Amino acid sequence: MSVLSAPSSATQPVPVESAETDGSMSHRQVLEALSGLLLAMFVAMLSSTVVSNALPAIVTDLRGSQTGYTWVVVATLLAMTATTPIWGKLADLFSKKLLVQSALVIFSIGSLIAGFAPSMEVLIGARVVQGLGVGGLTALVQVVIASMVTPRERGRYAGYIGAVFAVATVSGPLIGGLIVDTPGLGWRWCFFVGLPVAVAAFALLQKTLHLPVVRREVHIDYLGATLIVGGVSLLLVWVSLAGNQFAWDSATSIGLVVVGLLVLVSAVYVEMKVAVEPIIPMRLFRDRTTSLATGASVLIGVAMFGSTVYLSQYFQLARGMSPTHAGLMSIAMVGGLVVSSMTTGRIITRTGLWKRYLVGGMVAVIIGLSLLATIDASTPLVLVGAFMAVLGLGLGATMQNLVLAVQNNTAQSDMGAASSLVAFFRSMGGSIGVAALGAVLSHQVAAKVAEGLAAIGVTTSSTESHSIPDLDSLPGPVRAIFEQAFGEATGHIFLVAVPFAVAAFLCVLFIREVPLRTTILRADEIAPEATAALEDQVEQVPAR
Repeated sequence: MSVLSAPSSATQPVPVESAETDGSMSHRQVLEALSGLLLAMFVAMLSSTVVSNALPAIVTDLRGSQTGYTWVVVATLLAMTATTPIWGKLADLFSKKLLVQSALVIFSIGSLIAGFAPSMEVLIGARVVQGLGVGGLTALVQVVIASMVTPRERGRYAGYIGAVFAVATVSGPLIGGLIVDTPGLGWRWCFFVGLPVAVAAFALLQKTLHLPVVRREVHIDYLGATLIVGGVSLLLVWVSLAGNQFAWDSATSIGLVVVGLLVLVSAVYVEMKVAVEPIIPMRLFRDRTTSLATGASVLIGVAMFGSTVYLSQYFQLARGMSPTHAGLMSIAMVGGLVVSSMTTGRIITRTGLWKRYLVGGMVAVIIGLSLLATIDASTPLVLVGAFMAVLGLGLGATMQNLVLAVQNNTAQSDMGAASSLVAFFRSMGGSIGVAALGAVLSHQVAAKVAEGLAAIGVTTSSTESHSIPDLDSLPGPVRAIFEQAFGEATGHIFLVAVPFAVAAFLCVLFIREVPLRTTILRADEIAPEATAALEDQVEQVPAR
């Protein structure tokens, strides 16, 4: 029977998606579904920010060094980075709800181990476990939102993500500072404080998050996952330790680079030629927007994580602030980030246009980093706060919108892999930035401290000049030398971050703007679905 002989109602396009996937969920329903997810993301963000102001106390208590300080941060970033694409791909294959809950459990186990850590080595290992969970939590937020909300409407919900990010970023350092400064608690409670929130997030997810699970044959790319994790880890270990544990041009350094690159080349081959369900589908890079956005994400990660993670250390060691006071200083940057992300998100939802905000945001990032490159131990705090606010405004307009641009061009069947791809490269850039700029900071501080102490007739060993001191225990002249060294070195790492931001700006500049679609599925996905549904209805019409 032909289509023309069917009743007119049968010839009209029919909805083939559920409320969860066609964007017909009400604003309230979406918020209810996101409540547990946003709380889980808050836990993930809190795990990093609550520790930031406690790190000097932690490293001092466990007798660590500047390298140890760096690795407490890098360990989590490394694990998160290496596993983000794996979590994203699993989200295309399995229940997203179960995956988020699993990530919460892994994170909680890592937090418990970290809270009881007796040494820097155990603490760093525990931070790796935490990073595995954080990788899942951060990767899956964007994936779940993409399965419920159309790209055009996603901007308004990006504001909620920005708000959660802001609350975690502001409250984390304050909570961590208060915990460290409160007698009877100590830094270990920085790792315990997130556990009740994780339990609450788990319960809320169980109650509110209900997404359809597509049942299909699953092929897990174990080889590809192993090679990606191994290659990325080797390169990050090299970036972190070169110049300190061994020379940049040493046999160890060359070996790590060569083996790391060979492993990653092998991973690319496996993903392209061997894997049935590759962790990172290489076909995604055929899209110009995806390729440029991932490149920009790497560079933004280097500039953002690599420089801002050491601001807390700057406020405590160069300006003599308490952990609580240092936490308050983060409000300037976070305030700019919140205002920018929420404002641009709502404008993008209303207009469907997004590139101008990416370009403007990157200009603000470059200006903010350039201004922060001028700081030292004597820069007025009002100016430092203003510079941080400019950087926050830029980051708020770029971070979420890069993901949005990629999701707008991606098929729903690849949404998990594509969303996590951007997060993966941003995290990888962040890990490289923290490690590399941490090494630069350590070298700068050590050189300036050794030079300053020699000027006043004090001799010191290389190990002592690389260590993080307890400023309150130092004589006045020696303390001033350390404060000046950390102040100048912090400004220097912002200067090093500027070229990476400029390169990210060039990537964003060449992204082709595609107006945000108003459907969950792409046009090439909707047509087959609608055709199949139409044929089903036609077959049910009795022949005359």
